[in-house]
Amino acid sequence: MSLFLSFFDQGGPVLYAVFVAAALLWGIIAERLWFFYRARHAMASELAERWVARQDTVSAGARQIRKAWLSQFKTKTDHSLILLGTLIGICPLLGLLGTVTGMIEVFDVLSATGTGNARAMAGGIAQATLPTMAGLVVALSGLYFRSRFQRLSQRAVQSLSEQMPLARAHSNASLNARSGGVHG
Repeated sequence: MSLFLSFFDQGGPVLYAVFVAAALLWGIIAERLWFFYRARHAMASELAERWVARQDTVSAGARQIRKAWLSQFKTKTDHSLILLGTLIGICPLLGLLGTVTGMIEVFDVLSATGTGNARAMAGGIAQATLPTMAGLVVALSGLYFRSRFQRLSQRAVQSLSEQMPLARAHSNASLNARSGGVHG
């Protein structure tokens, strides 16, 4: 635990902001993992069953209902991806802010002690590099999951679309009943 606190002390106050952004990012990642590997299947199955149970699947109204259900499902699969992308973009910027504040610290030490005290400058250099490294590591880990969730979303919507056909194959008996039993 002391190593963890020492890391944050060396990184300066911006490292705490990177940590908060990372916690939010990983909270969203955990929620999306739960959704895609647990809840999505039940939701897609329920929508597909409701569609198959419908009597009318070919009229213009039915097509609009299908389109609305697919759109609602896509909205749920894409939930939080914009926020995830925003946090991914913020993390390197927070790291850059850490670089700037660390370099200001180095310049303050230089102005007070001169260039001969390298030990005094080391704190500012650590404060300049640690938030940058942390921000980039968090952003890179988030990029992997964001692209993974986008692919999972596209596949899930495509799969549901295939499970909700626009027209069902009718047996000859049902065709005969609809046409009055007369075939030419």
